Amino acid sequence: MIGGVILFGAELTFIDAQFYLVFVGSASIIVGLIVATVAVENWAQWALFALLSIGSMALFRGRIYRRLRGHPPEVHTGPGGGALTLPMALVPGESCQAEHAGSFWTVQNDSAVPLPSGARVRIVRVQGLTLLVRPVG
Repeated sequence: MIGGVILFGAELTFIDAQFYLVFVGSASIIVGLIVATVAVENWAQWALFALLSIGSMALFRGRIYRRLRGHPPEVHTGPGGGALTLPMALVPGESCQAEHAGSFWTVQNDSAVPLPSGARVRIVRVQGLTLLVRPVG
């Protein structure tokens, strides 16, 4: 029962385990309360704990988690959508090396217009290890 309270409290205060610990902790607390009032065999305690944990997770976890936490914010990974300054002029289809976010990348002009040295460009997509760029604006 003490373990259930620890799991329950950890989920609600420190850890975001998507509410799995809440249901495991709740099942532990319920089994502990039952065992405190009625003598139950060890195997029956484990079976009851498993049924309560898995059953409550399957039936209620998704709905309760969405209601309390909402939808998580979208996470943008990679350099797509970012901007950088070209170290040299690029004609359409030409590429060069440029630094972006602390790493060196191959940058390719993905537009139909030449890009002058020092131009600010937008990363339209990433193709392998190449950043395809177009002029800002």
